[in-house]
Amino acid sequence: MATQPPLSLKGRALRLLGAREHSRAELERKLEPFEEEPGSLAKALDELQSKGFINEQRVLESVLHRRSAKLGTMRIRQELLGKGLAPDAVMEAVEQLRATEVERAREVWRKKFGQPPADASERGRQLRFLASRGFGGEAIRRVVAGAADDG
Repeated sequence: MATQPPLSLKGRALRLLGAREHSRAELERKLEPFEEEPGSLAKALDELQSKGFINEQRVLESVLHRRSAKLGTMRIRQELLGKGLAPDAVMEAVEQLRATEVERAREVWRKKFGQPPADASERGRQLRFLASRGFGGEAIRRVVAGAADDG
């Protein structure tokens, strides 16, 4: 049985991109251990980027689409910056997310709890849960206080 030759850097990058969108910085981090010749990784990524396989805007939109229903603005901002995306684009996306922060927090709260906190301990638990998801303090207070008002 013949052994297959190792994948080229471009092949590895395409395999990663086939699973989900990756930023250039993510691909550099993941593929650096496989670079045998200095400069070959940058060359391969340049080629993929020029052909449209690597697109920072698509990465940004993909993260927003996948994560905004479950996470708050702060967590999404942290994730986008961690992917090495341009800070200007990240800040613009964060501003758009802030407009829907309370509604998104309310939906996450409703799925998890669905009823107002019965006591201070439960209220704290609900506040901490939403904070761990990256929602801002004002949105959290409005959602949990609104739940108590509704009930």
